Amino acid sequence: MRRQTVGHPSVEGWTVFFWLLKHILLGPFLRLLFRPKVSGTVPKGPGIIAANHLSFCDSLFLPLVVPGQLVFIGKDDYFVRKGIKGRVMAAFFRGVGTIPVDRRGGSEAADALETALRVLKEGRLFGIYPEGTRSPDGRLYRGKTGVARLAVESGAPVHPCALIGTDDIQPTGYRMPRKIMRPVIRFGEPLSYSEGADLRKATDEIVAAIQALSGQEYVDVYASSVKKGDVKTD
Repeated sequence: MRRQTVGHPSVEGWTVFFWLLKHILLGPFLRLLFRPKVSGTVPKGPGIIAANHLSFCDSLFLPLVVPGQLVFIGKDDYFVRKGIKGRVMAAFFRGVGTIPVDRRGGSEAADALETALRVLKEGRLFGIYPEGTRSPDGRLYRGKTGVARLAVESGAPVHPCALIGTDDIQPTGYRMPRKIMRPVIRFGEPLSYSEGADLRKATDEIVAAIQALSGQEYVDVYASSVKKGDVKTD
């Protein structure tokens, strides 16, 4: 069966809903309840924020602490679920600026990259998780080269970022927060890459910078392979 394709909404169309969520509907509540602790220089656009990925709530806390709108890539499964719940979920992710991407690659992934380049060209921030998926066990896994490719093609700086404690707040499998505590968000010095850069080497450098901020144990395999059971790390 052919997978349903997902349209890419205009970046401009996300702005109003994002502003409402960040400043009126959700943001003030999150700030008051969790009081995120930020260290380092908070980046401004255009720029790429490359962060570790421990919890679903990473994509709520990170946009909360940066100026303007932070646009992410998200798996297209969030946009094609059926029923009222599926429509609400799709509307939420579109509203907060998530670009749907087919993880199998192909034209959908290319479309997402093009949209990311447009976001950066407009002078805004783009967020990406180099690991490609949430960590299965709290460790930091090998990065995929899309982050380096985006940096080279856009010329935008990459801002390494570490989120700490979000997996305690909302562990994998929990739909709601399990614990009320302060997440820590650390920003590192920006990294820049020019045309001709080795994408694998650049990606490894970005992930190493994230590790220096997060203190996580590093595992040199893809997290997606561990989740599928293709690789054992114990």
